[in-house]
Amino acid sequence: MKGEKTLCPILMVDDDKDDQLLVEKALKENGVHNPFRSLMDGDEMLDYLKRKGKFTDSAAAPRPCLILLDLNMPRMDGRKALLFLKADPELKKIPVVILSTSKAEEDVLRSYNVGANSYITKPNDFNGLISIAESLKKYWLEIVDLPPANGG
Repeated sequence: MKGEKTLCPILMVDDDKDDQLLVEKALKENGVHNPFRSLMDGDEMLDYLKRKGKFTDSAAAPRPCLILLDLNMPRMDGRKALLFLKADPELKKIPVVILSTSKAEEDVLRSYNVGANSYITKPNDFNGLISIAESLKKYWLEIVDLPPANGG
């Protein structure tokens, strides 16, 4: 089972392309070989997860076993996207790690109250991101038993 988990897709939802690339690089530097997909906002995330619009092909939009979600994005922000995600009986089992620059206590509390599984403040440098990626790998991909990516 552990070998199957390492191949589950990781979905990052963040409007900052540089952050997307840095997180992907930090994960790879920690030996994470999971497929990595990135989207720009909550609207795209919900289309992806519901296989709507440009994401109708399930092979091109595989169900992730972990979502890294930023809060501050245009169109639908991460706060609203998390509400929709956790209210959906099909999608609410997907673990969501908030990865945001916000340190606001209100954001942390609201995220957990809605169903976020973890809240991490983005570090200011790449070494901090490497450390976070190492912890994400160890906890979410090696220790925790995740629900199947097929939604089962």
